[in-house]
Order: sequence, then structure tokens, then C-alpha cells
Amino acid sequence: MPRNSTRLTFAVLATGAGVFAMLQSLIAPALPTVQHALHTSQSTATWVMTAYLLSASVFTPILGRVGDLVGRKRTLVAVLLTVLAGCLLAALAPNIGVLIVARAVQGAGGALFPLSFGIIRDEFAPAEVSGSISNLSAVIAAGGGVGMVAAGPIVSALDYRWLFWIPVAVVAATTLIALRFVPESPSRAVGRVNWLGAVLLSAWLVALLLPLSQAGQWGWASARSIGLFTAAVVLFALWLLSEARSRTPLIDLRVMRLPAVWTTNTAALLFGAGMYSIWSFLPGFVQTPGSAGYGFGASVTASGLLMLPMLIAMFFSGVLSGRLEPVVGAQALLTAGAALGAVACGFLTLWHDRQWQVALVAGVFGFGIGLAFASMANLIVGSVPAEQTGAATGMNANIRTIGGSIGAAVTSVLVTGRLQPSGLPYASGYTHGFGLLALLCLAAALAALLVPARRTGRVTGVPRASDEPIRTRPEPAEPGVRG
Repeated sequence: MPRNSTRLTFAVLATGAGVFAMLQSLIAPALPTVQHALHTSQSTATWVMTAYLLSASVFTPILGRVGDLVGRKRTLVAVLLTVLAGCLLAALAPNIGVLIVARAVQGAGGALFPLSFGIIRDEFAPAEVSGSISNLSAVIAAGGGVGMVAAGPIVSALDYRWLFWIPVAVVAATTLIALRFVPESPSRAVGRVNWLGAVLLSAWLVALLLPLSQAGQWGWASARSIGLFTAAVVLFALWLLSEARSRTPLIDLRVMRLPAVWTTNTAALLFGAGMYSIWSFLPGFVQTPGSAGYGFGASVTASGLLMLPMLIAMFFSGVLSGRLEPVVGAQALLTAGAALGAVACGFLTLWHDRQWQVALVAGVFGFGIGLAFASMANLIVGSVPAEQTGAATGMNANIRTIGGSIGAAVTSVLVTGRLQPSGLPYASGYTHGFGLLALLCLAAALAALLVPARRTGRVTGVPRASDEPIRTRPEPAEPGVRG
């Protein structure tokens, strides 16, 4: 097979990004099993998820920018090797501390998203870029669904450690193929990594996301929560100042101010709040025993199967969006995706007494996720200079994650604010939570209406963030590699 085969390149990118997306949700249903197997507390076990979230939020934009500067293939291979090491360490972890460290190492794989989008923009024909990004987004969206569905059967049939052994084999093969067949970037941004900006970005993200994920245990008014939120505000301001003054900013704020970028990021923040909250709370709802007055007492495997319509719909709509985008435009698809999320959550607020209702909601929301994921990526890629693709798409993914953390934290307050004598939430807590998610998705649809509408079937020359051109330097092509 020729080394410059775009089909093989896409297969490598889709496998790597899909595995990372799967790792995001794969461990969540198995946390009680991990807690029991490693003899730890529930609060400590939650750090298996928190460490992954914090690590991904830090590394996604930073390594996306590194790829813009030093070469996307080189960075992609390095990130795949890091994910491989993290999965191997997690599979062998003798205690919860090592597993938490392993999950933090795996979090570096968040950079696979922006690096993959950048490689597609570099290597694919202009007419193929939009559809390929839509297809990759469908794989990324579906990967999260695969994690929810597959976790139960894997743990039941094998052991929770196989949640990491299986990715070890897949990522190892993907790394070898990427090293051999994926071409290196034909051009790169000139400059260097603004390490002060990277440190400040990491600091304010951690200071913001840590209390959002732990405030339920610490208390929203605790000294730790308030102190970290205050630090996040101060560090964010310092980061903005550092980036504005830097000649080689980590995140070019001029690009972030482009109308198509800031409106898409706003929609990503709001839709992410709804999407991650549904992923977090809907399985818990269906697993609640019927004695609570709601829920179905489903097992982890059964609750995963109820999410199967979401998985199928996410993949189908993500692929479909690539065909629809040249006709209706990415802005219309983003609006439709967010609106479908609002409809799904609104339906769930009113009707959730039958399992078929939950399955229907999962399918409708999944269809919206597929449309929204694909269109957000295409809007960002089609609106920024090629040498800013990694940083800009990485920041978009980060903003979606921040929205998810905020949405999950607020929904948790509504769901667990009042508990029955049995310790289970009241049905009204879930009803209020689902109602909030409907409003968040509706707000995302309204934000999407502000995105400048244009057809993005082809990614061509895009306006710079300022009149000053951003220079690139050509990279000599390897023998046999298309440059």
C-alpha cells in the first residue's frame, strides 16, 4: 500500500482518536469495581476520572500547538506512545495511586484530536477535508459511546484491567502504522512554544476544573473551592496578558476573536455542558432501583445497552453530516445538533417512566451529538490559518470539556441536593437536572445561530487573524512521501 494513502492515514487517525475517546468513558461504569478491587474509598476512586480530565485539559491545546511548530506526525507518534505507556501502567497498577498516575499519563492523548484534524487539513485534497473531519468526528463521538456500552461486558467476562489491556494492543499497532505510513506536515508555523503561557494555561485550567469536579465532596463554599476559583480568575487574567504580549503566543488571541471561532466556542461550552451531563447521569438514573419511585434497577451491562441507540445515532449522524455540510453548511448542522439535544432533554424531563423512552432520548441526543461534533470541528478548521489548526481545535475541545465539567457539577447539585432516607436522590432532582440540560442545549442552539453562516464543503484559504501574515517554513518531504 502506498505510504501516502489518505485512507490508511485516516484509519490510523480514527483508531487513535477513537481509542482515546473510548478511554474517557470506559472506566466510569467500572469505578465501583475498581474501588473494591484496589481497596480504596469512593472519593479516592473518583480521582481516576479527575486525573484524566485535568491532564487532557492541559495537554490538548499545548501539544496541539507543539504539533503546529515541530510537525504533527512527530507529535502524533509521541502522544500515541504516551497513551500506550499510560494504558500499560494502568493495566499493571498494583494500587489506586499508580492507577491515578496512569490515567494522568493517558490524558495526554487529548492532543490526538487537534493533531488529527491538522493532519487531515495538511494531507487531504481540499474537497475531501470537510467530509473527512466529519467522519473523524463521528468516530470520536461514537468512541465515547463504545466506552459506555462495552465496559460492563468486558468487566463481567474478563476483569477491569482488560479495559486497559485491550487499548494497549490497539494503540501499539496504531503507533507502528503511524510511524511508517503517516506523512509529516508539509509546512509548520514559525516560532517556539510560549512556555510561560503554557504554564499559566495549565494552572488556570486545573484551578477551575479541580473544584468543579470535587466541590460535591469539598463543598461549594469551602475554603479550598473558593480559593481555587479565585486563583483560576487571577491566573486566567495573567494568561491573557502573557499571550497578548508574546510574539509567539501559545493560543493566538486574535484567532480566538474571529467571529466564527468565538461563536462556535460559545456553542461548544453550552453543548458540552449538556452532553457530558447526560453521559454522567443517565446511566445512574436507569441503574436506580424501582423502589426509589423511578429508575429500572438496570445492571451496568443493561444500562450500557440502553445507551446503544446513542452510539449508533452518533456515528450515523456524524457520517451523514459530511454529506449534508456542502449543501446546508456547518452552522445549520451545529444549530440542528444542539436543538436535537434540547428536544431530547425536554422529552426526558416529562417522560422517563419506560425504558423505551430512555432509549429514544438516547438516540435523539446521539444524533444531535454527531451533527454538533462534526460541525464544530469543521467550523474551527475552516476559519483559522493552517498553522493554527492544532491550537485552535485543541482549545475548542478544551472549552467543550470545561462546559461539561460545569454542567456536571451544577446537575449534581440539583440531583443530589435532597436525598431520600435510603440515600437515593428524589425523582424531582433528576427532573430538574434534565430540565436544566434542555435549557443549556437550547442556549447552545441560539449561540450557534450567531456563527457566520457559510458553506464549508471545501477548506481553502482563510483570513488571517490580523493583517500581519503568519509565516510558515516548508519542510523537506521524506522520500516517497507526498509533500
